[in-house]
Amino acid sequence: MIIVDGNPISISASKSPSQGREILASLLENPILINASTRLKEVPERNFSISEHVKHVYVFQREYATVDPKLVQLVGTDEATTCVGLVIRNRSNGMTSVGHIDFPGVVDKGLTQMLQLVVDREATLDVHLIGGFDDVSTKHAICLTGPEGHKKKEGYSFPLCCKIVEALQNSQEKFHLQTLCVLGHNTKIDSYGNARPIIGGFLVDTSSGLIMPANFDKSSRSPDEIVRRIRISVSSDDPSWHGKLLETYDTHHDRFQIAPCSWMNNWGRIAFMLQQLSDSEILFKCSTSPSAEPLDFVESQRRIWSYLTKNPDWRQTFSGRKPHIFKRDNHGGWLKCV
Repeated sequence: MIIVDGNPISISASKSPSQGREILASLLENPILINASTRLKEVPERNFSISEHVKHVYVFQREYATVDPKLVQLVGTDEATTCVGLVIRNRSNGMTSVGHIDFPGVVDKGLTQMLQLVVDREATLDVHLIGGFDDVSTKHAICLTGPEGHKKKEGYSFPLCCKIVEALQNSQEKFHLQTLCVLGHNTKIDSYGNARPIIGGFLVDTSSGLIMPANFDKSSRSPDEIVRRIRISVSSDDPSWHGKLLETYDTHHDRFQIAPCSWMNNWGRIAFMLQQLSDSEILFKCSTSPSAEPLDFVESQRRIWSYLTKNPDWRQTFSGRKPHIFKRDNHGGWLKCV
């Protein structure tokens, strides 16, 4: 159930195919949520670097992480264009879960995953939805970074937002929605007339629950950046990950435990062919929002493909199908254990 300012939202009780649309339309017009989005957009964007030596956890696309404020000060994500960042925080103990959700097919199981360590008997759950914009492209691409198995009819962001609010409303938990900075509330037009998201990343202060717009430099998107990026793309080939968000972080031990993921050997061949594309071709073939991607999007794709070309067999990466484990060093960074 979704609650805004102490009041459950009022919608039809029937679970019709348009339920998510009705919920979303009502929420987007709510003046309290509109004001919350306006205030968030007025907060200066924080440029985060690992050199700050702050204990943080970074979440990639299609990943989630639940963090304990006793162990981690900040948790966040960025690089979101048509994706949506979902924050669920237990107001009483500060346990905070962040998911970077990229298509409707992972919402139901993903929500269950995110709630596992956040919910308790006394839980008051604060929720924030940030990301996604009014994307108008009609192009649908299936590529190494593209969400698989769904057709694009009204952009990518709108059906994703509909699914998320529908899942929240139909849950037995009570979600106190604090922020809904999505779609039209998160859209700007650049000098070329292209729609772009206003906020593509954020940080959550786990102690206070404060949300701030943010972007991360390359060093702070650790550990195991390239392998985690690859899992986003190839997880659709691995039945163990169907409908789920990818696991990354061990909440209880404050370490990363990156579960293995297998991929077909033809990913090496595909990666080699993609390497031959020009920068503009990469944007238009491999992105859901080519005009809205961050500046390092193409570079990141080329690094992924270079790795896959050199390591076409997943067993070279996950020997014995064992996870990659990283523990935190004395400066808040990460050291590989396994």
